[in-house]
Amino acid sequence: MLILGLNMFHADASAAIVLDGEVKFAIAEERLNRHKHFGGFPSLAVKACLDAVGAKISAVDHVAVGQDSDANLAKKVQYALANPAKILNFIRLRRRKEAMRDVRSLLAKALDVDPAKFHFQEHHLEHHIAHIASAYYCSPWEKAAGFSYDGSGDFVSTMMARCEGSEIEVLDRVFLPHSLGSVYTMICEFIGYSTYGDEGKVMGLAPYGKETYCDEIRKIVAPKNGGLQLDLSFFKPLGSNQGMQVLPDGTVKLARHFSDRMEKLFGEPRRPHTEITQRDMDLAFALQHRFEEIVFHLLNQLHSRVPLEDLAMAGGCALNSVANGKVFDHTPFRRTYIQPAAGDEGLAIGAALHTYHSVLKQPRRYEMKNSYLGPEFSESRIQSALQSAGLQYRKLENAALLDAVADEIAAGNVIGWFQGRMEWGPRALGNRSIVAHPGLPNMKDVLNARIKHREWFRPFAPSIMADHQHEYFEHDHPSPFMLHVYKIRPEKRRELCAVNHVDDTGRLQSVTREENPMYYDLILAFHRKTGIPVILNTSFNENEPIVCTPEEAIDCFQRTRMDVLAIGPFMAVKSRGNEETLAASSISERRKV
Repeated sequence: MLILGLNMFHADASAAIVLDGEVKFAIAEERLNRHKHFGGFPSLAVKACLDAVGAKISAVDHVAVGQDSDANLAKKVQYALANPAKILNFIRLRRRKEAMRDVRSLLAKALDVDPAKFHFQEHHLEHHIAHIASAYYCSPWEKAAGFSYDGSGDFVSTMMARCEGSEIEVLDRVFLPHSLGSVYTMICEFIGYSTYGDEGKVMGLAPYGKETYCDEIRKIVAPKNGGLQLDLSFFKPLGSNQGMQVLPDGTVKLARHFSDRMEKLFGEPRRPHTEITQRDMDLAFALQHRFEEIVFHLLNQLHSRVPLEDLAMAGGCALNSVANGKVFDHTPFRRTYIQPAAGDEGLAIGAALHTYHSVLKQPRRYEMKNSYLGPEFSESRIQSALQSAGLQYRKLENAALLDAVADEIAAGNVIGWFQGRMEWGPRALGNRSIVAHPGLPNMKDVLNARIKHREWFRPFAPSIMADHQHEYFEHDHPSPFMLHVYKIRPEKRRELCAVNHVDDTGRLQSVTREENPMYYDLILAFHRKTGIPVILNTSFNENEPIVCTPEEAIDCFQRTRMDVLAIGPFMAVKSRGNEETLAASSISERRKV
């Protein structure tokens, strides 16, 4: 049985293909069309899914979409009637969405196929049920509490559920305009981060702030009846697009969220790209602090209704790895499963798996143990790309490649690492990564100056051999998809100074050989040379979607000041004559860090 899952006409459009209950391939459209957070129809992703399993669309039995414009219709009408000025906008939006629901026409156009050849049944699933399905059905558990939260989806911001066997029982919903995700977005916009997806930057800024505004921010969002409630005087009225608009070219545009009351209370909003003031840092701190308080309140309420230790969590807010890392200290949940594409691209997998298990009543047998669900490329394709680019390279056996790259990392060089299948989700997890030494004090500045050009306050992430996690971090719950932030143990902070954030935390990726043998063995080789079972890992890109193809990786390598490219079995090294070196310390001194 072949099921195609789609997230379409929504941020991070994507497609996934499920064969007999197992996710075989999944990819966001942005990785193929290079348009970040693309929100149109995922034409290229659909083609890639079909190619990955060697099938034509005529072989697909079911198509599942992770949105349903008919869901919660009564609540939408109730809100529209209470806001008469918005009724016409709601009618226009509904008409537009109805046109977008014509999946057969959209697929026929994308694939240039006669729709008469289609044999699939079509399914539309409510946004947040698809989110919870994406986590629960990929988890190893037969029962769990289910939780999803984000800005909005099908007029809901938060959902709580009981998951057991093949069923997801919805227990409660928080309806718009009350949304914890909207609170985060609103304050991000106020302090100058108004682009879709900027919330993660503000999460990184928060530890630089102080408690100055915590009491004021508590007034904006409060717990209520097991859910949450906003003081709407701080927000612009919710428009028909639920705060977000997808333009005809697929660009995702946010509507302004904050009202004039924010300016009266906190002063003028910061303009993007201007100096970040202490006020902005303090607002970020208060925002993250209140976000966590509300999340833990909601999760504790959920646990009182589903008293289990296992939590399956998804939605865009589930990418808040700082809050995720504190769940075990502030709630009774002892284990979390958050699949790597916890945001909206994950809807494609959730819708497909829900169709297989809940609609078609098929038993569960699949567990997503790694994120490597994207395309891979042959050795001949990689070599051809290297030759076309005019790069000098050498081919190495696996052990020699690992040893050579570990030497380069130990020497303080920056390496582009391109191996195997591309990751599913927003994080580079060791197959499309830039890797470097985690213990050199100026490595963060070097990466930003030479390649990444990111804001000064954003941390880089550590990838650690899972069997050493307890030695370096204060929590040993695994984080294979880089979705938890934990405190680094005091005695290890100097050793990990390039990945130790200002609050002595790290957003770690715990790596096992079972999940990624090549990447694990690279960290192992570095460990043998330096005594450090950790490498710095950041995404292989430069202000663009993470590279997907060999050609994109080579282009990024050539236009930035990366030192080395390890791509498949090949290694290319730039001339070192004109490159500045990292610092005065010798390799032997580095190994003492």
